[in-house]
Parts: sequence; C-alpha cells; structure tokens
Amino acid sequence: MQDKNFIASLRAGGFAFVPAIDMRALLESAGPLSDWASFAASWDDLRTDEYMADKGRYRKRRYAVYAARGDAVTRQAHQPHYQSLDYNPLHGGVERHFEPINEAIGAGASMRTILGFCRSLFGSLNPAAQNWHIEVHQFRIEAKSGEQGKPTPEGLHRDGRDFVLVLLVRRENIKSGTTLICDLNKNEVGSFTLTESFDAALVDDNRVYHGVTPVAPLDPAKPAYRDVLVVTFKLTL
Repeated sequence: MQDKNFIASLRAGGFAFVPAIDMRALLESAGPLSDWASFAASWDDLRTDEYMADKGRYRKRRYAVYAARGDAVTRQAHQPHYQSLDYNPLHGGVERHFEPINEAIGAGASMRTILGFCRSLFGSLNPAAQNWHIEVHQFRIEAKSGEQGKPTPEGLHRDGRDFVLVLLVRRENIKSGTTLICDLNKNEVGSFTLTESFDAALVDDNRVYHGVTPVAPLDPAKPAYRDVLVVTFKLTL
C-alpha cells in the first residue's frame, strides 16, 4: 500500500480522517464492493444492545470475530465481546454476548474488502505483525425526541486494541456526532464529523483516545440514526 497522506497522518499523529471520496477509492482498489446495497441494508436488522449501563435503548448492534494469519482472514467461532474496566469503565469487566453478524454479510464482498484493506494498512504500520485478532461491530445509534443517541456512552476512551477503523455506512436525519481525538493526556488534538457514506476514521489505539458527541434528530417526527462499522485489530502471537 502506498504511503498516502492519511497514512502519514496516522503515523505522525495516531489518527486520520479519510473523506468518503478517498475512502471509497481505497476500498475499491483493495477489492469489490458489489454487495454494498445489501451490506448497508443489513443495519436494519440489528438487535438492541441489552448491556447499556444507562438503561438506554438507543444502541443496536451485531458482532463477529475474525483472525488474520499472514494474508488470510477467516471468521472465527462466535464468542462474547470483552473489554477490561481499564478501557471501558462503563461496560467493561463482563463478557457481553451480542447477536452475530449475518453469515452472508460477514462473508460478502464488502466485508472481505474492508477487512483486506485493514489487514494491508495495519500490516504496513507494523511490518513484523503476521497474526491479528479482529473484531467487527455493526452499530446503529438512534436519536429520538427527548433522548439523545450516544455513539460512545463511555465518553473518551481507548478500545484496548492496536488499530481501529470507524466507517460511516449511513447517516439519517441527525445532527452532531462529532468525533473527538485526544492525546494520552486527554488534550484534544483533532475533531471531525462523519457525514457521508464511506467517511472514515482511522485510529492508533495505543496513542490516542477517541469519542463521539451525542446525536439528536433534525426532525423529531422522522427516524434518525447513525450507522457505522467498527473494525478493531489486535496483534497476537
């Protein structure tokens, strides 16, 4: 993968915003997106997150685990999601069992292309790495009249992984949802808002914190939501 501006930004500052026009081109150079319509539509079938400490009903999700061995990326047996309290003081410390990502979506062209892109990119940032534990999350954050939707209810955080991709799939009738990036002293070093399908954030989780401000509906009488795919890579032996 060529050292483009976003890679230089990721190396220098620990994060990068990649606008939709560039991100889509990068993905299409990595592989096909021939099932994108059904891939995006699969967010309509997510399940409510039952682990919300604030008792909110605004987050829906599905989840899957993959492993990369060299250039091969394979889906693993379904398993719970776990973060320590050090990284997620709100929801960490327990195994959270989420519904799996649909098998066809998880094996489809768009998912394979996204994972292949990440494998190539993150591998270029750590050339010695051969094996990765990969977690993939489909999130829908709903905004309703009288109830904000919180993309990151835990606030500024790190995921306890090595690298993170946040890819906007769809944004409908919402305002705000600004991504904040802070250094390890929690001083803000960047901010941007994912507004178009394929807008993306790339994060070196060892070097920066990230968080997203709550979203609210533009028109409270209409459905309002933010759909993202979050992919995390953690180096394994």
